[in-house]
Amino acid sequence: MSNHVLVSVVIPNYNYEKTLHNCLEALQKQTYKNIEIIFVDDGSTDHSVEIAEKYPCKIIETKNKGVSSARNTGVENSAGEIVFFLDSDVALFEDAIENTVNQFSKDPSLGSVCGIYAKEAMFNDSLIEEYRTLQNYFWRKSSEGYVTAGFFSLGAVKKSVFNELGGFNKELNNSEDIEFGHRLNQNYRLLLTSKVMGYHDEEDQLGNLMRKMHERALQRVPFYFSRKKFTKGFETPLRGLGMLFVGLSTVLLPLSILELYSLLFFWGCLFIFILTDIGQYCFVMKEKGVIFTLFFIGVHWTVTAVVFWGFVRGLVQFLLSKKFRLKYRYGS
Repeated sequence: MSNHVLVSVVIPNYNYEKTLHNCLEALQKQTYKNIEIIFVDDGSTDHSVEIAEKYPCKIIETKNKGVSSARNTGVENSAGEIVFFLDSDVALFEDAIENTVNQFSKDPSLGSVCGIYAKEAMFNDSLIEEYRTLQNYFWRKSSEGYVTAGFFSLGAVKKSVFNELGGFNKELNNSEDIEFGHRLNQNYRLLLTSKVMGYHDEEDQLGNLMRKMHERALQRVPFYFSRKKFTKGFETPLRGLGMLFVGLSTVLLPLSILELYSLLFFWGCLFIFILTDIGQYCFVMKEKGVIFTLFFIGVHWTVTAVVFWGFVRGLVQFLLSKKFRLKYRYGS
């Protein structure tokens, strides 16, 4: 591949006027110039379309069909040999698309190249956003290499591979990345690399983050049963073990108020939880110091507890609902 390869940047959008200017402005500054921008607005009620009209975009308007459908629509209207999926709350580093094309050129076995969020947020609106930004950066950075889960908020796919696989599952709008990544890995490789980076506007409210993570964990259950394997990447056995100890600690927490042994077991579970991802906390300590690291541990414990009970809820739903069990039948 060379500079003559056309890259189609597909941006699905729903009410992201806050970040859209930064997203589109960053595309104007790319070192790789042979790109087309396809902006798929999925029924926004804010000023997103008006903002997009100020930039050289092909604008397509749909009606609240979800991110998977929006991405598929973007590809259907694209002309590039490579499709770069970019969420409208991400602003790419200037060399992101150039590095993506170079990765495809170096490794013909690649079907997809996905990037990593920077350790600085696009907008730093709260301590919760700082937590999420650092946590997301570390997990992805420590997982660099060939993985099975896709990250298509800033990730590229060869168009021929995308068409061969039939696109994203339109029924999924929360776990579509991992499902598509699994299908891609049957015949191709997926590279996660920090050579492709962007600033992301993370969740800045704990309640919103918890709801999103709980739902995502619930949706993972039928996927794991359907594919009979965990994803390769940041979902490590140690982190899975840590989540189990967090689940146990949530049961022990009410009892610890009344009983000394339960309190000791709770602190033991917390200690093991920290040990299972000690590199993450050392990284945060280096970046932000002791006080923020203690805050980080508390928030991460809380979010992990929500994820654990999302899995539990998903297991119950898997047992009771045939429709839920067949959720990932697409592409099997």
